[in-house]
Amino acid sequence: MKIFSFSVLLILLTACGAWAQAPLRAGDTIEIRISGVPAEETATYNGAYTIDDQGMINVPYINQVKVSGFLPNQIQETIQNRLIEEKIFTHPTITILQSTIRFVDVAGEVKSPQRVSFTADMTLLSALNAAGWFTDFADQKHIRLVRENKTTLYNMKAIRDNPALDPKILPGDKIVVPQSWW
Repeated sequence: MKIFSFSVLLILLTACGAWAQAPLRAGDTIEIRISGVPAEETATYNGAYTIDDQGMINVPYINQVKVSGFLPNQIQETIQNRLIEEKIFTHPTITILQSTIRFVDVAGEVKSPQRVSFTADMTLLSALNAAGWFTDFADQKHIRLVRENKTTLYNMKAIRDNPALDPKILPGDKIVVPQSWW
């Protein structure tokens, strides 16, 4: 009976560990760390990678790797195997750290400034809607989208007139709606 109970407990703990890690999705950011390679190569690999709309990341020397839908430990194994199979490194060890940044900050002249939960299909328009839309004092022609310390200006009138101009939003983006000065 004790052996049976221990086996059931072991199976449950293993299953819970698998559930604790969620499969990666488009828009997620992961961090890759490599060891077991020459020191000058670690700088080439170590860093943050954002999963694109096709579920891929671009890894040095092996190019596109499908990661969406997989767990971090599966991705580690895939990258390690490809580096070995393609004779790039003989004994690489890859570690994947999954970032928990899955929000978009919406600030300024919106009715409900807040951190909005990111979704893979999020655009500037949908993020602003999630924050309650504009206040009466908003400057809708100079919306700032800050991504990786780079700011891009958008005009909401132009986006409403042509929805194809509505940019996709990524986790960690910041949207700032300034006050109109008229």
